Amino acid sequence: MASAKRGTLYTGLTSDLPGRVYQHRESVTGGFTKRYGVKRLVWFERHDEMEWAILREKQIKEWKRLWKLQLIEAENPCWDDLAVTILGFHSLP
Repeated sequence: MASAKRGTLYTGLTSDLPGRVYQHRESVTGGFTKRYGVKRLVWFERHDEMEWAILREKQIKEWKRLWKLQLIEAENPCWDDLAVTILGFHSLP
């Protein structure tokens, strides 16, 4: 998730992507994403096994920021909000 193109990034893990995106977009919970306005889904991966998802999340969290930007831009060069284009959420202002 990101605050804007090349903005603040957040890496997380969930078994309910639409539900978790909703929580971030509506600032349902406090913390990092609310404080920094991280509301746009710009990249995600699916995993069949939670164990693999956890390992991947830990791996990505250790990456340099540049590597994360390159990962996002390889799949989503315009930084489109995938919550809108894939999950059907309304556009953010």
